Amino acid sequence: MDKRFSSIYNLTEAEAIAILDTPEEELSENDSRYIAAAHLVNFPTTSAINALMRGVLRQGDTMANRIVRRKSVESLGRLRAREALALIRTCLKDEDTYLVENAVWAIAEIGTSDQEILEDVAKLLEKPGQNSRVIIHTLTNLHYVPAQERIRQFVDDLDPNTASAAIAAVCLFTGDYAQINKVVNTLQHPNVFARRLSIQDLINIRYYDAIPQIARCPVSLVFRLRGIRMLAEAGISAGAISFETIQPHLEQTLRDHPNDLNLVHRYEQTPDLQTLIRTLSETDFGRCYLACKTILECYPNSAPEELLRVYNQEADNDYGLHFHLIKLFGWLRYAPAYDVIIEALDNREPQFQKSRAAAAIALGELGDRRAIPVLKACLESKIWDLKYAALMALEQLGEVSDRELAASDEDWLIRKKVSVNL
Repeated sequence: MDKRFSSIYNLTEAEAIAILDTPEEELSENDSRYIAAAHLVNFPTTSAINALMRGVLRQGDTMANRIVRRKSVESLGRLRAREALALIRTCLKDEDTYLVENAVWAIAEIGTSDQEILEDVAKLLEKPGQNSRVIIHTLTNLHYVPAQERIRQFVDDLDPNTASAAIAAVCLFTGDYAQINKVVNTLQHPNVFARRLSIQDLINIRYYDAIPQIARCPVSLVFRLRGIRMLAEAGISAGAISFETIQPHLEQTLRDHPNDLNLVHRYEQTPDLQTLIRTLSETDFGRCYLACKTILECYPNSAPEELLRVYNQEADNDYGLHFHLIKLFGWLRYAPAYDVIIEALDNREPQFQKSRAAAAIALGELGDRRAIPVLKACLESKIWDLKYAALMALEQLGEVSDRELAASDEDWLIRKKVSVNL
């Protein structure tokens, strides 16, 4: 589990357990049982798991206690705490619908083949007010075929996220993929959450044929890379696909040029440069990519200097904006941005991790061979996409020697990348 973003509360395990075990009315104003429950995900120990189970068991109808119970169940799921499965099962009958939802999700994370537990989950499809998508997702992941007909009733659901999950599940359970294009087409849905979740549905049913469409889906490359990587791992292991088959789509995604995406948004009139720059802070990356494409096509000469000004004034407080600006400096081949790209390449702050691989790609685009040593240094990182992007940039700079480190890398994708280019 990637914990780069988890350990942010500056608590020891013992301190977090003590806070979680303290009654709400006895806590100091600086302590939070919710934060304690969230932080314990960093400690896969018996003590932490037992404390989280006590957090679930603590009764009390206050909102504060409810959210602690929800978070405790979630953390147990993230820890894949099998010893908590029986307790989590009892939460399926709770009146708190959000606790039930977290319990369903946690069961999927922990995993089980217990038919009685899975039937308890399936029965929730008949309960009004529950999140049907999460239930279907869990039943699909745990391959509970007896729920097939109950899931089928959701294939035409008005909620595209529920419909996508249901169609994917029915395709998997029946072996009939005639309707799978409805899920693939959701990759182009106007709603960004529908696009993201359809990638998850295609991962769940191991639909390898969707890899090219996932690569072109206008969502953050984080979601696309996760989808392609997970499908590649499963498909190559099963002998269904090869690395050479997925490599172009993987590298297209890491390169992340807006021209390689099927954009879902359009402009009736070309916005001015300032409007486009503001759009780079949107949470819907589909709109960000359209803005990037428009800047590249309509403002290639006037944009670079203004983008650098905005970077220096605002990017430190907006990691989405930071990411897109770094990419644009590369696509615009704006040499004066070399120093800020190098800075981004070595930015270790968790929220700026996407920008590191983007910086590697941008350095390849700039074509400045001064970057070769720092790109090679990235091959010692633990972050696979940064290492892969660095290898792509080194290739672009004509540097393909001295790859022994990558050839023996712990990550199979890095080893494959080097082996097919030897």
